[in-house]
Amino acid sequence: MTREDYADYVACFNADDFEGFGRYYHEDVIFNLGDKKQIVGRENILDFYRDVKSKVRETLEILSVAADSDALAVHVRTEFFGLVDWPDFIAGPLMEGETLNIESIGYYYLREGKIARILGARYRTMPTAPAIS
Repeated sequence: MTREDYADYVACFNADDFEGFGRYYHEDVIFNLGDKKQIVGRENILDFYRDVKSKVRETLEILSVAADSDALAVHVRTEFFGLVDWPDFIAGPLMEGETLNIESIGYYYLREGKIARILGARYRTMPTAPAIS
């Protein structure tokens, strides 16, 4: 997986193209969201994101990528826009119309050119922007 592949992965993710970004996952991928949650398997990760994206518009912006043949390290900014009230959202309470922005560091272990393991850690959280009336 190259930097260009990662850019395509993010473009597919932002477009809610589950088949598009899902093709980058190894079948038995493991996704660790810090110490909050672990998801095992491509279909389970896609189901997780289907649920999230039904309640939140999530948009990634790539800030930096370091890539080699076995791994990727990334720094990304994520904007979460609440489509519904979700007080127990994993990234933090989010109400309809509010925006939450975080920066994260991610480390992707690769196997056979696909993402085999994802380690994610929040770097910084910006204040929640209230809904515009």
